[in-house]
Amino acid sequence: MKIDARKLSPQEQREKRSMALRMREQGYTYKAIGEAVGVHPRTIAHWAQVAEHKGEKAAIAGGQRGVRQGDRRSLSSSQEVLIRTLMTDKMPDQLKLGFALWTRDAVRELIRQRCGFLMPVRTVGEYLKRWGYTPQRPLHRAYQQKPEVVQHWLDNEYPRIAQRAKAENGEIQWGDETGMRSDSHAGRSYAPIGERPVRLVSGSRFSTNMISTVTNRGKLRFMLYRETLTAPVLIRFLSRLIRDAQGRKVFLILDNLRVHHSKKVSAWVGDRKEQIELFFLPAYAPELNPDEYLNCDLKHQVRPGLPARNQDELEGRVRSVMRRLQLHPERSVLISGIHVSPTQHDLGYLIAGLIAFRSRRQRGCIHIFRLFLKSTALVVLQSAQAAEPAKPLQPAANNARMPA
Repeated sequence: MKIDARKLSPQEQREKRSMALRMREQGYTYKAIGEAVGVHPRTIAHWAQVAEHKGEKAAIAGGQRGVRQGDRRSLSSSQEVLIRTLMTDKMPDQLKLGFALWTRDAVRELIRQRCGFLMPVRTVGEYLKRWGYTPQRPLHRAYQQKPEVVQHWLDNEYPRIAQRAKAENGEIQWGDETGMRSDSHAGRSYAPIGERPVRLVSGSRFSTNMISTVTNRGKLRFMLYRETLTAPVLIRFLSRLIRDAQGRKVFLILDNLRVHHSKKVSAWVGDRKEQIELFFLPAYAPELNPDEYLNCDLKHQVRPGLPARNQDELEGRVRSVMRRLQLHPERSVLISGIHVSPTQHDLGYLIAGLIAFRSRRQRGCIHIFRLFLKSTALVVLQSAQAAEPAKPLQPAANNARMPA
């Protein structure tokens, strides 16, 4: 039976060529060989010619299959390098393109300007896929942010805070506020084309607010409140932080919300310098605060569930998620990604967290592995504890409950 030899594997093709050449040496005709091997006689003749001019091994090995890499492409190698370099180093508006982000249309227009032809949008997508580019949701960063100020804070201000906290046996905490609303849009649902899914929610609007802190070791504290964040509310939370610190001084790092700089808060903190001290992040730099990532994870866990019917139910769900994060430090560490010195505690949580993130049910194995790590790596990790404190790139969350 005649088959399409082009669809065979390279090994099967080599076997057929070898069989055909042996039969040719035995005196069989091209037609007879073709019927036996299952290919056209002209193909047999071509194999025989290659064997005669280049040798039997070359004929059996065959030539390169398919189109050579780079052939039949719209862009040359140098043009591909040019486009990729421009996309990496610049944004569309910097190249005077009428786009804010790199979409397929933006790349298409860039190719038209730089290479002189209009490429189909689908082909642009194929090039982006080949280059390893994927569509991603961009991070929002304020244009008022000053990178040099942020870098100075990372290189100078935070190391001083860390050194003071170590010298005074204090605890660094990162604080932030967030809110959950009943009418917020969340999640997607599969549905037939043209039939938009319906999500039943409460007709009344309600919300709840939360203020929380995260330490460099992943220790998590939070407080829910219904009113607007004011100086008295913040002072109430700060007093609970002091009480929960059990004698250790709190070094609290906050953003530049107006209430954080209020006179009442400053005066209250000034009277308790031995117990708590406030520090502030650079302006328009929320990505430095690990508590921001904790808040993001909280909303991702609360929103997809059934809609809350009242404010009490919404608060209960928020409290449940936060307490679950407190009980699972391995997940909390990965949420915020605290980047601190590799001490015994941190390294144990980091590796255990990597395991738990992939298999959350293996809690017993995680606990055993953490104990094993602490016992076997103690010598190495003790030397790392004396290392310089690392910079907070994208810090995390863990394990202590705020007293009521």
